[in-house]
Amino acid sequence: MERGSFVANVAKALGLEVGELSNRGARVIFKGNKDYLQLNHRTGDLLLREKLDREELCGPAEPCVLPFQILLEKPFQIVMAELIVEDINDHSPAFLNTEMVLKVPENKSPGTVFILENAQDLDVGNNSLQNYTISPNSHFHIQIRGDSEGRKYPELVLDKILDREEQSEIILTLTALDGESPPRSGTAQVRVLVVDINDNAPVFAQPRYEVQIPENSSIGSRVVTVSETDLDAGNNADISYTFLHASEIIRKTFQLSEKSGELYLKEKIDFELIQSYTINIQATDGGSLSGKCTIIIQVMDLNDNPPELTISSLTSPIPENSLETAVAVFRVSDLDSGENGKVVCSIQDDLPFALKPSVENFYTLVTEGALDRESRADYNITITVTDLGSPRLKSEHYIKVFISDVNDSPPVFTQRAYKLYLQENNSPALHIGSVSASDRDSGINARVTYSLLPPEIGELPLFSYISINSDNGHLYALRSLDYEAIQAFQFNVRATDGGSPSLSSQAVVQVLVEDENDNSPFVLYPPQNGTAPCNDLVPRAAELGYLVTKVVAVDRDWGQNSWLSYQLLKATDPGLFTLWAHNGEVRTARPISDRDAIKQKLLVLVKDNGQPPLSTAATLNVLLVDGFSEPYIQLPDATKEEVQTDSLTTYLVISLASVSCLFLFSVIMFIAIHLWKRKRDANDGSQFDPNGPFPSYLVDVSGTGTLSQN
Repeated sequence: MERGSFVANVAKALGLEVGELSNRGARVIFKGNKDYLQLNHRTGDLLLREKLDREELCGPAEPCVLPFQILLEKPFQIVMAELIVEDINDHSPAFLNTEMVLKVPENKSPGTVFILENAQDLDVGNNSLQNYTISPNSHFHIQIRGDSEGRKYPELVLDKILDREEQSEIILTLTALDGESPPRSGTAQVRVLVVDINDNAPVFAQPRYEVQIPENSSIGSRVVTVSETDLDAGNNADISYTFLHASEIIRKTFQLSEKSGELYLKEKIDFELIQSYTINIQATDGGSLSGKCTIIIQVMDLNDNPPELTISSLTSPIPENSLETAVAVFRVSDLDSGENGKVVCSIQDDLPFALKPSVENFYTLVTEGALDRESRADYNITITVTDLGSPRLKSEHYIKVFISDVNDSPPVFTQRAYKLYLQENNSPALHIGSVSASDRDSGINARVTYSLLPPEIGELPLFSYISINSDNGHLYALRSLDYEAIQAFQFNVRATDGGSPSLSSQAVVQVLVEDENDNSPFVLYPPQNGTAPCNDLVPRAAELGYLVTKVVAVDRDWGQNSWLSYQLLKATDPGLFTLWAHNGEVRTARPISDRDAIKQKLLVLVKDNGQPPLSTAATLNVLLVDGFSEPYIQLPDATKEEVQTDSLTTYLVISLASVSCLFLFSVIMFIAIHLWKRKRDANDGSQFDPNGPFPSYLVDVSGTGTLSQN
């Protein structure tokens, strides 16, 4: 049959739909990795991959059966099958020797049988050798003898006594025919030489020799020696040894010494190809009488073939977290026999894989439990196949299995909490820091994107202050921040991977705003925005160190930016007053004399400790008076200033008098009420609780003399 010829339909034979063959990865496997057939997944047809020669594949065996397997995956299934190659009559019978010489004594009686060389036909059955014919003659006819194996051998039968003096040589044509119609044929010439009488045929010492030789025997080594005896003498006792009915394989493999009967090895033998040889030896004396013996040679198997491994299916990569996944399907074989041909398979012990035996020396490599790609991304698996011979032979096959990623690891931040520092008055869109998260997965499952989580209700409007680059986690301040308005705030950042479903994690970011010296000191006292000047009074009797007043200032900045120092820049009389640098207290530097001017003007500089420092100036007006009861003092100033000073003095006198009168009145009222209550308590002690409360608008003055709250 030509290449591509139809053999069978697998889908119909297995009861499957045609599409299932492709989905289940169907394939055809022959022993020894031979591809005699190919499977069409679309139609399910088995087609010939090449022309098949039955004689080359099976030799004389009948029927010619080629076992193979149909391998299906998902689920795993092996279907055993056989391909039977039928014979056609494509070989003619052929004689190995196209000329045979037969020496026949002239005294042979009719009916004597002479053995002839047989023809060989590579075909089998009815196409093989079926019959022999001899060319017409008056002395001989042909008869056919068969053996237990079905082979046919020609024998020449004497019909009429020969007379050497009448005819010393007879030439015959032997024809071999097969069973086809019309038959194929092959011919050989038989030369019959008529010789003188020889009445004793050679006799072998034993009719059957059995020999065992190892398959690694060297070329030229002696296998066996056959011996015979002949009672005749002279030329009739001169023995020669030849192969009898020997096939071409025997003639190529062995060499027979014609004179000594020693059998030598001519070619390497292999137990895996041929296990035994049957050789027929013919001994012929000088008078053409012959005897025969049989040599049975058993080839002893040696462990000379390492095991073989054939991968039928390999799945790589395999997803992590999958349970008991079939990674590979393979078959092991060993050409040796017996214990030498038995094999065991193994892999490394430290791998999460296992071997499961199947039919016909098939094994499946499966995972043991779930794998973790983050722990190990690939495995180098060594499959070791060892036979049980001595010495043991082994072969190794290497498989690299890659693990594909499953999104099972969330992103992990480098820190649980980040603390960032930002100088106030920053420029908008300023990069203030970064967050970083890594994902142990790979590919798109490891691609991390960053986002800000919405703040809780009522918190800072985060998205107007901060933004984040979703690709690299860089954080930016969207607006300028003021330390005096907000000192710190925090928010949550989420890192999400690109897997499906996606996994995420969160981190807290705290932003601390650092103060900048951007606020000048503010003077609370003396007030600088009043319409009327504020004057501090100092009695002329004040001594050295007298506290005149205190400059009070604050700074909205923080830390050392808010540390204030005071400096006296200018004064009417520089030597009269001193200003303490750290608390702003103004004290007299010497006793006041009559020569000192009544009105003293001090210019004070309040400076913070920032870099660069900021400052504010304040003016103090100090009046030197003889006493607080004489607030009005004439000053040698302009007429307008004298009028203002007289008005101020008048106001001061009126205020002091009013306060004094109010104080005296209050004291008198308090004493009167107190005496009245004591008198009432003495008269009506039985009607009131001695621990009863006083009116809520009065408080006890026994300790402090404090007036009522009102």
